[in-house]
Amino acid sequence: MIGKLFLKTSRMDFSRADGGSYTDNLIGTLLAIFGNVLVSISLTIQKHSHVTLAGTKDPRAFYRTKTWWCGFVFTCLGEGANFVSYAFAPLALVAPLNAVSVITSSILGLIFLREKSKPRDFARRYGLSFLGLILTTGGTYLFVAFGPNSHEKLQAENIVKHLVGWPVLLYLLLEIIMFCLLLYFYKQHRANYVVVVLMLVALLGSITVITVKAVSGMLVLSSEGTMQLDYPIFSVMFVCMVASVIFQANFLSQACKLHDSCLIASVNYILSTVFAVVAGAVFYLEFKNEDILHVCMYLLGTAFCFLGVYLITKNRKKSKSFEPYVTMDMANGVPVIHDKGLVVQPDFNGSFSYGALVNNDGVAPAALPVKLEQPPVRSRSPDGSHGHPDLKTD
Repeated sequence: MIGKLFLKTSRMDFSRADGGSYTDNLIGTLLAIFGNVLVSISLTIQKHSHVTLAGTKDPRAFYRTKTWWCGFVFTCLGEGANFVSYAFAPLALVAPLNAVSVITSSILGLIFLREKSKPRDFARRYGLSFLGLILTTGGTYLFVAFGPNSHEKLQAENIVKHLVGWPVLLYLLLEIIMFCLLLYFYKQHRANYVVVVLMLVALLGSITVITVKAVSGMLVLSSEGTMQLDYPIFSVMFVCMVASVIFQANFLSQACKLHDSCLIASVNYILSTVFAVVAGAVFYLEFKNEDILHVCMYLLGTAFCFLGVYLITKNRKKSKSFEPYVTMDMANGVPVIHDKGLVVQPDFNGSFSYGALVNNDGVAPAALPVKLEQPPVRSRSPDGSHGHPDLKTD
């Protein structure tokens, strides 16, 4: 009896030594939440810096302002916290927590919007956003509470053992084939659909999270005294991490040029989370010891987050397409640009409002403060047979 109790206790200690404890999950979850909140705050601060510079016509560059550097510091701290969180918590917990960033951005947007409207109009306009916030918050609680709790210390030997296993090799082969097919249709057949571009981003993102977790885990172990940086697998994972991040950012920037940012935010979150969870389940065997009830509750929480993020981004105001045409006031020699009959020129009140960035419905056309030299107009001859035609005035 004593021998069985000692054997059971030793197994529990071994499980904790491998990082399979709730404490590690809690540390990783809190770091990921803290990092996503900081990143959202930093983006809001940097956007405020850009808007302030444009509105006041400040000649300084954006990187010479204190607010922009404050946002940059918050970004570094947030991304650092996210990076370290991969060493403690499974990918299935860290990846869906990007929804926290969407929640924080929505709340900050409502705070800085400062619109004065009636409660009924406010509820009609932001009702879906509040419903999305509730669903996302509830879903986050579910997948954190019922998420996987079996993960190991990421030593170099364990990472190599996972990498050469046939499930991982088959998974990587399928990813490479899918990526090549999507890239072929995207480049050769101009398949610029949002799902195609963001599938490329998600496929690269799955490689990114695998390598980030490996690099972060080996760095944490090295800081604790178990040196892992001299193994070749660390260099391989680090190079793959940097390369996948660069190509992922490239495809994501192309998607932003082709499609609406709100649509990209929701679709990219869903696809990236799905591929990250699958990568964690295949590479790190995160769901190996989980029962069916925990898996179902985890999937339900993730589905709530998907629906909540979709509702939050769906309710955001979309920008109007800019289809200008130019008219010329021949009397004053001043060009005026219109957008389907509505003026889209700056209103010359010190605010940056060009194109579709500001809604100018119902505003009278405003002329640019530009003085153009008019060519001399010859008078008509008395007989009018050889004279110039009359010039029409707008």
